[in-house]
Amino acid sequence: MINSDKPTSDSGRAYIALGSNLGDSVQILREAFRRLAELSDQPLLLSSLWATSPVDCPPGSPDFVNAVVGLTPKAGETPESLLSNLQALEKEFGRRPKAVMNEPRPLDLDLITFGQEIRDTGLLILPHPRAHLRQFVLTPFNEIAPQLILPGQTKRIEALQAELNSSEVIRRLA
Repeated sequence: MINSDKPTSDSGRAYIALGSNLGDSVQILREAFRRLAELSDQPLLLSSLWATSPVDCPPGSPDFVNAVVGLTPKAGETPESLLSNLQALEKEFGRRPKAVMNEPRPLDLDLITFGQEIRDTGLLILPHPRAHLRQFVLTPFNEIAPQLILPGQTKRIEALQAELNSSEVIRRLA
């Protein structure tokens, strides 16, 4: 956890939001943590697991289990290569090509930031364009990097989360 009172950009770290609402989501995220640790040069920063209501999902979608991790990319890693690794990991966990937007899935890995990198390509947008608007991202993010300021933002994660007006239902899992 970052224990500084100063805002930080955390320029050497990538942050990834994890979600699952298909299968044994708690176990899936725990295994995903283990696999993501293999992509990091330093121990991961790990949030708690959070049960969250689905947002912008098809009617009847089950609740999600969400978390955020911070990893230190290995030498030579780029946002694009990390995204490719994340997508391969999603496939290993049974993710199929989308048939319906935001449909239930065993594992969803969203690259939120990669240091101070900014991208807007057909493949990747950094920082993630909706991360600052999602309680299911900001709440776990606030546990591990409350002082972080996302590229393009002026407020810390803790302020973004405190100011977010959301109807999302979110609770920490034991």
